[in-house]
Amino acid sequence: MATDIKYEVGDAMGKNILITGGAGFIGSHLSKRLVKEGHNIICLDNCFTGSKSNIQELLHLNNFNFMYHDITNPIEIDEPIDQIYNLACPASPIHYQHDPVKTVRTNVMGAINVLELARRKNATVFQASTSEVYGDPTVHPQVEEYWGNVNPIGLRSCYDEGKRCAETLFFDYHRQYGVKIKVVRIFNTYGPNMHPNDGRVVSNFILQAIRGEDITIYGDGGQTRSFCYVDDLVEGFICMMNSDEEFIGPVNLGNPGEFTIKELADIVIEMTNSASKVTYKDLPQDDPKQRKPDISLAMEMLKWEPTIPLKEGLLKTISYFLTLEGDTSDVFTRKPEVIKSV
Repeated sequence: MATDIKYEVGDAMGKNILITGGAGFIGSHLSKRLVKEGHNIICLDNCFTGSKSNIQELLHLNNFNFMYHDITNPIEIDEPIDQIYNLACPASPIHYQHDPVKTVRTNVMGAINVLELARRKNATVFQASTSEVYGDPTVHPQVEEYWGNVNPIGLRSCYDEGKRCAETLFFDYHRQYGVKIKVVRIFNTYGPNMHPNDGRVVSNFILQAIRGEDITIYGDGGQTRSFCYVDDLVEGFICMMNSDEEFIGPVNLGNPGEFTIKELADIVIEMTNSASKVTYKDLPQDDPKQRKPDISLAMEMLKWEPTIPLKEGLLKTISYFLTLEGDTSDVFTRKPEVIKSV
């Protein structure tokens, strides 16, 4: 049950929008963007990986309301809802492997609960799926028609298979009940408000570099990832949500620029002017060797593609983590060589 909540919709002239996971990394950026556009936002989060600090600047606004709730429980909201963005799920291996059964419940029961709410409210509901539905892909780059190569019983399965099942539920609710759905598959995303202990490669490398610690690479560093800055991703979310009702996805959202993990480490070391050295450890089970989206469908149907280069986005992210570490000086002033490297 929800506790200690105010969840009345405000008096803005925009849409009434629910964002589950709205205090998390991506959710907080989406919340800020939609509030700025004048919509009435209900931000629902149980703060497992999200934090009120991510949305602190919004809490006093009339068109923003915070609802403390876990989506594995039914969602009861009396007011009309026009759109629902379902972002509620831990997305890093450290967090989703902490309680794998709860991760599956969040993906599956959470999907059912938001779909039931959308069905009652006649709202359009958006599912933030993941590139992890492709597993360790045998097709490169990954296209939406690819069914994936997922280990159903591995350490990552609670997340990978949970997200795959959530997609199934979305499409079955659409076919069986006529629920209006939008499904995107998110590729690696980074930016301010990332959880400092999420174990993901960008946050790990930045924190290790600014602390002067060894940069830890799992595997030989030859595996690849494609990194999308969070503002670009949020733009893609909004384009998808407001696209033609007949276009339901799934659609890949990510940056097709491909980098090896070793290349990322070298860039972060250079940009932070760090003395960190690179060390290597064994690759975790089922860690994908290649990850790159084919975004042809998003470009065609949404007229969307990312615009923020990796180094520009990393500069903003490094500045954020420097602040978390207690360094409040401006990254441009503190490290002028950062500007040259962009």
